[in-house]
Amino acid sequence: MSNSTSSGLIRTKSEQLVEAMSAAMKSPTEAAAAGVESIVNLSRNSSRRLLSAAASPGRSGARSNTHIRKSRSAQMKFDLDDVSSGAALSRASSASLGFSFPFTGFTLPPDDVADSKPFSDDDDNNEDLEGGGVREKKKLQTEPTLPIYLKFTDVTYKVVLKGMTSTVEKDILKGISGCVDPSEVLALMGPSGSGKTTLLSLLGGRAKEPPHGGSITYNDQRYSKSLKCRIGFVTQDDVLFPHLTVRETLTYAARLRLPKTLTKVEKEQRAKDIIYELGLERCQDTMIGGSFVRGVSGGERKRVCIGNEIIVNPSLLFLDEPTSGLDSTTALRIVETLHNIAEAGKTVITTIHQPSSRLFLKFNKLILLGKGSLLYFGKASEAMGYFSSIGCSPLIAMNPAEFMLDLANGNVIDISVPSEWMDRVQTGNPEARTKDGKPAPAVVHEYLVEAYETKVAEAEKKKLMAPIPIDDELKVRSKTREWGASWGNQYSILFCRGLKERRHDYFSWLRITQVVATATVLGMLWWQSGSDDPSKLQDQAGLLFFISVFWGFFPVFTAIFTFPQERAMLNKERAADMYRLSAYFMARTTSDLPLDLILPVIFLLVVYFMAGLRMDTAAFFLTISIVFLCIIAAQGLGLVIGATLMDLKKATTLASVTVMTFMLAGGYFVKDVPVFISWLRYLSYNYHTYKLLLKVQYGHLSHTIHGVRVGDGYKEAGVLGAMVVGYRLVAYLSLRRMKLHPGA
Repeated sequence: MSNSTSSGLIRTKSEQLVEAMSAAMKSPTEAAAAGVESIVNLSRNSSRRLLSAAASPGRSGARSNTHIRKSRSAQMKFDLDDVSSGAALSRASSASLGFSFPFTGFTLPPDDVADSKPFSDDDDNNEDLEGGGVREKKKLQTEPTLPIYLKFTDVTYKVVLKGMTSTVEKDILKGISGCVDPSEVLALMGPSGSGKTTLLSLLGGRAKEPPHGGSITYNDQRYSKSLKCRIGFVTQDDVLFPHLTVRETLTYAARLRLPKTLTKVEKEQRAKDIIYELGLERCQDTMIGGSFVRGVSGGERKRVCIGNEIIVNPSLLFLDEPTSGLDSTTALRIVETLHNIAEAGKTVITTIHQPSSRLFLKFNKLILLGKGSLLYFGKASEAMGYFSSIGCSPLIAMNPAEFMLDLANGNVIDISVPSEWMDRVQTGNPEARTKDGKPAPAVVHEYLVEAYETKVAEAEKKKLMAPIPIDDELKVRSKTREWGASWGNQYSILFCRGLKERRHDYFSWLRITQVVATATVLGMLWWQSGSDDPSKLQDQAGLLFFISVFWGFFPVFTAIFTFPQERAMLNKERAADMYRLSAYFMARTTSDLPLDLILPVIFLLVVYFMAGLRMDTAAFFLTISIVFLCIIAAQGLGLVIGATLMDLKKATTLASVTVMTFMLAGGYFVKDVPVFISWLRYLSYNYHTYKLLLKVQYGHLSHTIHGVRVGDGYKEAGVLGAMVVGYRLVAYLSLRRMKLHPGA
């Protein structure tokens, strides 16, 4: 029997399954002797798969929807000594499917692989279990992830709090030490204000200033800009464009961030792979959504943020509270995703506020912080044992994370405390205890810090001092900054992204109604007021001035929101070296132009013919051109104000004063402006637009209309053109001058 089973194991998985089914057809004696145990094992696996699907529908759905490709080799890793056991067939089924997805390295556990739909080795097509389509995963990058060993020793950080009369230094971190290796998930846990996010920012190279003390090394090397392309950083706030779909968000990220060696098709394929690996295929055509736009759920939005970072195959992945605001099931799914990422050889560090007990057991290592001090560092599974060894144990059944956070906050209700604490309370001053006789939080914190420094800190520091055996292949090599796309491609990608994102705002019913209603009211007020008699054109000059004011006011207050609103996105994407600032600026300012032209055309189509302006084709199109020139000049002013101040309240106030001043100096309200302030009108785009409109409509009738002398118009057009270029140049220099992110 042993020889026959051994020969069966060398065959393909399909042949083994056929043998198992044949064994079930034998007599009861032969089945018990040969195949029953194997069939029972297969049934157990199927039952376990059904139970896991019921317990975690989201995760099982994501796995069942994963498109399984054919394994490159039948890797059956087992001991032939165990062949005699009936479990060999089940073990061979799992081992023969031991494959991993490329690039991000999501590895299916053997149990889950064994539960997958059986297929023969000669199968070329793999089914999409959800859509019924055919899909094959292609390996886009053969270069493996560089393993990075992160170590940090005695890290300290301070901030300066400036008051009205004095400045005070506050310690945020006080000598934090620890390490995390590839394939591990390190959790930073502690109460609010304990320094978790600050420590994460320092480790990820995203802090405004370097640490004030201690050292942080990556494979025993200091942080350098060459590490930026190997680090993924997921912020606590989901910074995404609300009007883009999941597919569009990840596709644009892939086209901007993946190396130039990949074609556009390969980059888009990579984005599709990420969608399926993260279980986002059901919502891939749904908008991300935001405060005023309905979109995907919070867990899906968080997975999109993770996908944005893992799309470039980072060696280090940092996440700031990825489970905040999510229910326990969704949070568990996020943490399981992090485990899958770590299993591919990546180093994962995440902050977490108050995980459930299931989440807590998923972490490999744990750092517990309290008031900036280190209360525990080590394996997460050994944390409860450590606190028991120093005399702190829960008196009731309690979530380990909840127990530790209570200790970090100095709350010892339902927690046994060592007798030493009670001695301090009884012999110390009254401030050392609470009203119910328990130790005060300051006493608890002091004891925990002393206990860690006495029992654990020295031993851990000795481990950290030991050098990592790093060969040349593991060294982080310095290299020049490499962009994922050329300047032209960056511009075109960002231009298309800008059009898709802002078309919803530009063509909202509210905005269209505003423009059409205003145009209709103007048309009725100046109904057929046109005339060839110069003396009857005074009223119509007021219409032309209102047009110059309306289309000089509207774009300013739209443009001042551009950079302040996108500052978080600009910080995030520039920190990841997604594109050049010049490419972003040009794409951002020019992608509005096609959208800016449509509403003025609708406006003028209504007003022009209702008011009976000059019925000449050239005059009509010149009027449109002048209004459009006024719009982009006013838009440039708004960009300057927004980019310089980066504060919406201040920008709105300054824009209101500026626009009002330009309107008053526009040449309609005041004819004889005093000499000492007459220069102000030449800075007003309303003034130059008004003169050009008068020239187009009435230049053939008179040289002076409503007290304004009309020239040939070339000077006014040149000034408006200079404003278009000059304002945008100042706005770009303002953005360039600002330090948008550390190391930019």
